[in-house]
Amino acid sequence: MLKVEHPKQDRIILDGHKLAWHKDRVDAWILRRERVAPITIDMALTRACNYKCVYCYSQLQHNKSKPLTEEVLFRFADDAAEIGVKGISLVSDGESTVSKHFYSFIKRAKGNGISMAVGTNGLPLYSNLEKTAEILGMLDYLRFNISAGTPEKYAEVMGTAVENFEKFKKVVSFCVAEKKRRGLQTTLGLQMVLLTKYIDQVIPLVRLGEELGGDYTVIKHCSDNEDHEIGIDYKTYLEEKVKETLRAAESMSTPSHLVGVKWSKILSNGLRDYDHCYGPPLIMQLSGSGLVAPCGMLFNEDYSRYHIGNVADTPFKALWQGERYWKVIEELAYGRFNPHTDCGALCLQHKCNETLFKMKHHEFKLTEPVGEPPMHVNFL
Repeated sequence: MLKVEHPKQDRIILDGHKLAWHKDRVDAWILRRERVAPITIDMALTRACNYKCVYCYSQLQHNKSKPLTEEVLFRFADDAAEIGVKGISLVSDGESTVSKHFYSFIKRAKGNGISMAVGTNGLPLYSNLEKTAEILGMLDYLRFNISAGTPEKYAEVMGTAVENFEKFKKVVSFCVAEKKRRGLQTTLGLQMVLLTKYIDQVIPLVRLGEELGGDYTVIKHCSDNEDHEIGIDYKTYLEEKVKETLRAAESMSTPSHLVGVKWSKILSNGLRDYDHCYGPPLIMQLSGSGLVAPCGMLFNEDYSRYHIGNVADTPFKALWQGERYWKVIEELAYGRFNPHTDCGALCLQHKCNETLFKMKHHEFKLTEPVGEPPMHVNFL
């Protein structure tokens, strides 16, 4: 099939990073080793979730939870804005839409000038469509996580009831209609975490994404920890049947619906080509427990030596200014931490780490970007 060009495909970066559009802060950290505020913070408002996806990495991230009250979350949003955080994505290790502070937190952070984005299974929005409409225009993007394109497989993969498939469709359709009605710029996308045993679900999901009117459907890898507890065999991503199906999916792009595959991670065999972790100062993560840690792969209590603190106990600004924060950062970037063996595969910071490592070792120089900035520029 002939692939149809999507008018925004060069501006929606689904398999890469946006470091060049934050060159000043990147250079300050990598070239001058200055203490910088994160460009993006990825977090959750709770560790709770209403689904039980078979591939969920959250099952490997257990840590001691503290109550994230509205007071705590508002203080965090104020601190983040004060120190210069540019974007907050509500993804991390919990389903943030089940938090009773979901809508108020978005309003507070957006009101502080921070770009906001959400990743969700969508179901909790079904009973709160009026509130969802209210915050929809405050989001740079709203990404719906769905890893199968038929009702039965949807229920099987995502650990939920079959009837929720239709509720999911109604939520997405509502958001698409609301976006069109109000002329909103919010990007609405579907994301599939691909387990190769469900490769037959790729094409049905792409068709569903187009049917629902989403801006894009993206297919990505599944992460696993260093002990392979989820059981991902990255070699199966390299099978010709898998690659053929993914190429066919991409060829189904239309002018209104982009289909993208995160090829660089899918074809990486779960391996890294960098020896130090430089990404966390630019993309920091928070657990839905309130824990501040450099990476979601290190949330588990087994990695407490890399834990910085909890925003329920200590304001984020104080943690960021503290020596513990930077001691952990220095250990990952310049200490004995080995990203090949000491954490899981293909983390959130992976694409940035590839470039930052080359910058640090003088194999690559970040240049000023040319042309129009990509969409969602504050989400690295």
